[in-house]
Amino acid sequence: MTGEQVAVITGASSGIGAEIARGLAGRGYRCVLLARRADRLEALAAELDGEAEPCDVADRAAVEKVAARVLERHPRLTVLVNNAGIPGRSTFIAGEPEAIERVIRVNYLGSVWCLRAFLPGLRAGAPSDVVNVVSVAGAVAFPPSGPYGASKHAQLAFSRATAAELRRDGIRVHTVKPGFAETEGFPQSWLPGPAQRLVIGPGDVAAHVLASLEHGWGETTVPRYYAPAGVLQALLPNVFARVLSKRRRPV
Repeated sequence: MTGEQVAVITGASSGIGAEIARGLAGRGYRCVLLARRADRLEALAAELDGEAEPCDVADRAAVEKVAARVLERHPRLTVLVNNAGIPGRSTFIAGEPEAIERVIRVNYLGSVWCLRAFLPGLRAGAPSDVVNVVSVAGAVAFPPSGPYGASKHAQLAFSRATAAELRRDGIRVHTVKPGFAETEGFPQSWLPGPAQRLVIGPGDVAAHVLASLEHGWGETTVPRYYAPAGVLQALLPNVFARVLSKRRRPV
């Protein structure tokens, strides 16, 4: 359809992904929703007059098949939101090997496979945008969530590298790093009482993503007050290691 704005959103069945989809649909985008839970996905697609494409982004072959179907219907894409993610609150030492592999495949490689698969549509629709929902954990390594942090560090490097690479194609990359956000998949009840005041909701992240698309912000942290932690760890990694080691017993 000439002039139609099409957005592909992964991890769209709930939480941040669902709120981003609602925000984009409210701005006139045709939303193509990807997630593993078909029932949730189809319900949201019906609500938004969008399209449901059940898919596990960790499965490269499945992503390529879905992308081929979507691009046949919509050869020009306006936005790709790489939002799919799973928690990984375990350590590298005690965590189950399968769980460590899974968090890397979903949180990091899922973004890679989706960008590669949908890139022809983004190029055809340029100027277009890619949003990678990373995490403050991509800039701050924290022992109790080591594998999760590693997946997000990798996703952050991927996002920064492609931001430079795709600029010449007229594709802007937005790297969004939320702090603690309360969602179904990422409950924050484990945080101590004072830290609960730092928790934001999926609507806050979605509003930030929409603003970044409007203003072309590039790489940002939401809320902004989380940003200095990443800078400090990068500048003083040995100090951070000593402080964090005192908070946990050796495994």
